[in-house]
Amino acid sequence: MMPQHSPAPSTWRRIQTAWGLPDLAGKGRFVTANLIDSLGNGLVVAFTVVFFVKTTSLSLVAVGAALTAGQLLVLPFPLFIGRLLDTYGPRTVVAAGNWISVAGFIGFLFSHAAWQIVLWQFVVQLGSTAFWMGNSPLTVLVARGVERARWFGFVRALRNVGVGFGGAASAAALSIGTVAGLRAVMVINVVTFAVAGWLVITLRGADTSEAVGAGPAAPKPAEPKPAEPEQAAGETTGHPSGGYRTVLKDTRYLRLVATNISFVFASTVISVLLAVYAVDNLDVGAWIVGVFVVLNAAMVALLQTLASRWIEARRPVTVLVLALLFNAAAFVVFGTLLVLPGWAVIVGLLIAMVLYTVAEMLSSPPTSELSVVMAPEHLRGRYLGVYQLSWSVGGAVAPALLTALLEGGAALPWVFLTAISVLAVPLVLGLDRRPAATSEAAPAGDVAPVERLDGDPVG
Repeated sequence: MMPQHSPAPSTWRRIQTAWGLPDLAGKGRFVTANLIDSLGNGLVVAFTVVFFVKTTSLSLVAVGAALTAGQLLVLPFPLFIGRLLDTYGPRTVVAAGNWISVAGFIGFLFSHAAWQIVLWQFVVQLGSTAFWMGNSPLTVLVARGVERARWFGFVRALRNVGVGFGGAASAAALSIGTVAGLRAVMVINVVTFAVAGWLVITLRGADTSEAVGAGPAAPKPAEPKPAEPEQAAGETTGHPSGGYRTVLKDTRYLRLVATNISFVFASTVISVLLAVYAVDNLDVGAWIVGVFVVLNAAMVALLQTLASRWIEARRPVTVLVLALLFNAAAFVVFGTLLVLPGWAVIVGLLIAMVLYTVAEMLSSPPTSELSVVMAPEHLRGRYLGVYQLSWSVGGAVAPALLTALLEGGAALPWVFLTAISVLAVPLVLGLDRRPAATSEAAPAGDVAPVERLDGDPVG
């Protein structure tokens, strides 16, 4: 009998493997939905302030205050969205997030007073929070238990590409300068986000049991034993072992949340610290800062999938420790630039930015993956609600704290960022070890649908 040989991989598949891309076959709707969200966020982040300054009679300060107020109102809502994730599954929550954002963008078009901007900014941010809370478990479903690190890295790279193109398109719209042009961009967002929600809600071809049960070929952390299908995603608020009390008792998961706060603070360096620090304290031209920001975005867009290919063959804990140490090294370099001569400052900024970007690429896939796989299936939404709070609260606190530290002394924010990066290392150690007792399953009487992407939720 002649031995059977599997067909040779196609040229495209070999390219995908070489560049650390996951297998994209049959995943076009998921990829397109993520790209639309990234493009839309790039547009909105880049031009929302200018949109309201141009289309209303409000001052720049009033517009900024209204947008901040709307964003702050969303802070407690991840806990509520977590309950919805447990009840309805990630596909429904992600699609709903897109459509909620659509409502917010429509509201933007008809906003003229500060209170209206607050209201519709709250709606847009609520939709965005729902999208990103549901997108991580949805990515696990799409990955079907394999190439998860590659999928999380790919989504991250896609987001950077989308935000970059969205920002460029927004700049083009702003250069036109007409109110009609700005409104046209917002209308485009309305249409594309509505389409993205439809793409997500009609996803097919993945199954919860397969995604949870199948394991990747590379070494991975010991994952919590998933609940049986008939016990999954239960509404367990009234049960002693269910609800947010269970999350707050899970010290391993809380260590992951605390570790992520250090990454959240690090993620604000470019938007909060870099420009003002370089221009005011290092006497560097603003255009040079812009070059380094573009370098960061380009590195993530081009190299994130290759980094994910490297990450998937290593323990997530090892990768997270490396990310924390790279961040600490970057912040040390940023701080020491104060004592360097002028010619060395540019070189130092380049070194610091490369270290910082490597840390960013290393941290994203494992934190996103662990936030999902460390959570018991029947309470995964609630776990992700607590995890999302690290982003919401950290993102709200970081600008005020880091700028206050910078006001107190140019080196202080870098000392603080270095310290929290180093102190997070002990929190990471042991996260991939299975706990002595697996988490309790939800009681059989509290049953909710299990998400399936090849049809409607089933009980």
